[in-house]
Amino acid sequence: SSQRFVPHFHVPLQSGTDKVLGLMKRRYRRDLYTQRVQKIKELMPDACIGADVIVGFPGETDEDFRETYRYLTDLDVSYLHVFSYSERPNTPAAEMEAKVPDTEIAQRSKMLQILSEKKRRHFYEQQLGKEEYVLFESKESGGIVTGFTRNYVKVELPFHSALINTVHKVKLGIINHRGNVLAEFVNP
Repeated sequence: SSQRFVPHFHVPLQSGTDKVLGLMKRRYRRDLYTQRVQKIKELMPDACIGADVIVGFPGETDEDFRETYRYLTDLDVSYLHVFSYSERPNTPAAEMEAKVPDTEIAQRSKMLQILSEKKRRHFYEQQLGKEEYVLFESKESGGIVTGFTRNYVKVELPFHSALINTVHKVKLGIINHRGNVLAEFVNP
């Protein structure tokens, strides 16, 4: 009920398997993460939820990755920030066995990036036709100005300098070839 929260959450996951979360020394497990996502969606059905995921952590097997992929496919998140594991000197992970080859890390990353785009598009499609407030924050680029709704839908309109750093109510229209939502002003 707080007015201080907007319906956009970024909740780091890192892995969809308890085994890899344990290897990463995370203090949560998949069930807790699932509960948190479900609670957010229960309270704010139109909330956008982003999740960080690391692929290729030492010890992550093909089956671990497939389990993470299946979990994320079914989880009601709106997009993923996918990170490829990179070794850092003097960390416990640098000393771990079962390193994942770079080619495998790249393939897993690509798969999750494709999944992320599908999830983002699905989320955007659920928002079409709704009225939202948008903060237009970018400068002119190719004759357009872009901004984000409170729930992180990227919106674009034809450029007008007066829009920069202002908030306007719009009706969300269609998704264009850039993956952004075209909109029209409500009560301009």
